[in-house]
Amino acid sequence: MVTVSHAYTPAEAAAVSEIAIKSVHNAIDKRIVANRPSSTEGRALTEEDLLRLKLWYGVGSILSAERRKRLFDTIDENPGADTVRADDYLIIDVARAREQLATRAEALREAEKLIQSVKGVVGGEPVFKGTRVPMRAIAAMKAQGASTEEIVEGYPSLTGRMVELADIWTAAHPVRGRPRKLSELGLTVKSEKRLRLGNERVPQLSDKPS
Repeated sequence: MVTVSHAYTPAEAAAVSEIAIKSVHNAIDKRIVANRPSSTEGRALTEEDLLRLKLWYGVGSILSAERRKRLFDTIDENPGADTVRADDYLIIDVARAREQLATRAEALREAEKLIQSVKGVVGGEPVFKGTRVPMRAIAAMKAQGASTEEIVEGYPSLTGRMVELADIWTAAHPVRGRPRKLSELGLTVKSEKRLRLGNERVPQLSDKPS
């Protein structure tokens, strides 16, 4: 019987294992991981399920169904093993995979402690505790190329670690519907960059009409 130390939603599992959420659902549909009913999301995954996911999309897909089953059975039978032989030539570093998952899972738990949603504050958007800065807005800035240093400089109430954790929290809690614009969150754009397209010269903000 599997002991569930922590139940992950498919989105949380995707964030921790760094696998697309569509692939997580696909793995459940293909019974690569078990379908464990959840009272909230309809599906729940254990830490062992996350290990299977990571190994499946890392090396498991190149193995035959029989060898894949043998690999997972061996891991189940030897939960403390650092390495597991998948075949005559392939040895899986299970300890490293577990370590990576544990680090990501701890980061997600840390991120969860840093946020709160308060009615009337930025429209109820999840913000970093003690600030009015929406976590999703920070993740969006990073996705658009802003560095951690640039974001902290613009929002001194944040730390570098808070900015780094925005990504995993946002991945674990995907927003439904159209993402809200920064202006809708009460934030303003502090700088603007324009890029050239081909040989075309694009006027910069400092240019003046002749």
